[in-house]
Amino acid sequence: MTLVSAATRSRTPDRLCAEAVDLAFAAAEEAAGQDSVGEHLGVQVDGDRLVTHLFACRESAYHGWRWAVTVARAPRAKLVTVDETVLVPGPEALLAPAWVPWNERLRPGDLGVGDLLPTDADDTRLEFGYTGADETEEELTEPIGFGPKAVAYESGLGRVRVLSPVGRELAADRWEEQFGRTTPMAQAAPAHCTSCGFLVKIGGPLGQAFGVCANEYSPADGRMVSLAYGCGGHSEAAVMPAATPAAELSLDEYRIETVRIRPVESSVDEDGLQPGEDQLGHS
Repeated sequence: MTLVSAATRSRTPDRLCAEAVDLAFAAAEEAAGQDSVGEHLGVQVDGDRLVTHLFACRESAYHGWRWAVTVARAPRAKLVTVDETVLVPGPEALLAPAWVPWNERLRPGDLGVGDLLPTDADDTRLEFGYTGADETEEELTEPIGFGPKAVAYESGLGRVRVLSPVGRELAADRWEEQFGRTTPMAQAAPAHCTSCGFLVKIGGPLGQAFGVCANEYSPADGRMVSLAYGCGGHSEAAVMPAATPAAELSLDEYRIETVRIRPVESSVDEDGLQPGEDQLGHS
């Protein structure tokens, strides 16, 4: 029985092309080799006197794929010829993941030694900074210690582009997620980083909420941490409160407690006599 795909049920396949199953099977075997082509799965109509025969693929590496052999015939001709033979995925075929551009595949830590990571001219994380390109000749020869140039260099500028508000917000979100107030380490810390002596403060807008940890024993050593973060390596965690001295031992030597002790019953009295004997040994 010849099957017709659901998308083309309203179109009737050409009878001669639909009956050319053996021709299509031989073409598939010629392309794939013997034992690589399985049972006939059906026919799909591609046009007038143009149909595609589908065969199962027996290759273990192509589970769910199908061999598609397209056959056709000329008008008023009875000879059916093979147009093309290709391997196509079926509904249950194993496919590779969808292709993702390289700049979307990158993750933190992927950049290695010698790698270059160019940024787009319209990168929303950056905005134009102060480089002095618009200064006059007198301003360019002006000493750095005076004028707007001094303010720029003191602010750490002098660069073509600097972080935009979007870039600062993205960085703050990453740092807050890794070393922020909601992490389990911060929840169990004795105090926040804002009061820790190992905190190295930074300048700029981000310095109002973040700093760099300089405690080699901290899990955040060398990392940007929120001022609300904290860990057991806080500089003041070692300052323990003084132990409460124990009370002096008090001994009351003036109170006498009388204790009555019952004598132990014995068969010999205090004089060493048996019961019923006198001191002369007479009964």
